[in-house]
Amino acid sequence: MGVLDGKAAVVTGAGRGIGRGHALQLAKAGAGVVVNDIDADEAARVVEEIEAFGGSAVANSDSVGEKVGADAIVAACAQAFGKIDIMLANAGIVRDRTFLKMTEEEFDLVMSVHVKGTFLCHQAAALAMKEQGTGGVLLATVSAAHFGNFGQVNYAGAKGAIASMTYTLAMELARYGIRVNAISPTGTTRMSDTYVGPDGKKHPMPYIDPELNGPVLVYLCSDEGNYVSGQVFGTGGERISLLNQPSYGHTLIMPGGWTIEAVQQHFKQNFGNRLQPIGITKPPYPFSDGIHPPEPQ
Repeated sequence: MGVLDGKAAVVTGAGRGIGRGHALQLAKAGAGVVVNDIDADEAARVVEEIEAFGGSAVANSDSVGEKVGADAIVAACAQAFGKIDIMLANAGIVRDRTFLKMTEEEFDLVMSVHVKGTFLCHQAAALAMKEQGTGGVLLATVSAAHFGNFGQVNYAGAKGAIASMTYTLAMELARYGIRVNAISPTGTTRMSDTYVGPDGKKHPMPYIDPELNGPVLVYLCSDEGNYVSGQVFGTGGERISLLNQPSYGHTLIMPGGWTIEAVQQHFKQNFGNRLQPIGITKPPYPFSDGIHPPEPQ
């Protein structure tokens, strides 16, 4: 008996890497899985893997970036398994380039796949879940890149947007029995090969099995996890991390409002030693000496 026996799930971007790991783990836990990937051959191969260990899966190659595609993905789940209980919006793409060199096309493509794709797939699944009256689970994929990552303003911005969408959808959909969470997974994949450190150079990473994200994922999709919504978790490897919710930190109040003179008097002494390090690697705050334009050549 698996903890997801009888559940019907969709995993987008499941032909390779972390998405493939998600699909395998959900199937091993008993769920029927729609393996979605725009590469139909890769999706079919994952289905074969699932069927080889006795699981149930079907392949789908519709695009997540269009409403007709998202609707078709959810319809495929209903056709194969009679319903949809779990939508895992995982499909992703990277087009890494520093901000001043990034093209509009590179920005739009990443936003379309990640942000619009998550929106469309979540909406299609939530509408079906509401119609079923059975509740369900929406899961999105974010990334530590939304903390800030060199050369990924499009990808980081998309993942930050998805985290904020998660908080909002959890509030809106609770009335229908739908819980909404996100995971920030880790694993060695083609996309992880693009990692660039604070020095702007690529760095090799140790191998991490993408399937190690699975146990947390399965728990969040199970009935046992029905109290968890509006949360973002770091998963994979040896960790489970609960990401801090965005909130206002140290705050100063000035009765009647602030003047520039009052800001000059109080700002640095109250905030100067509280400024936060930025980026995935959280180095010491790098701008202590100010940020200045380059010297004239």
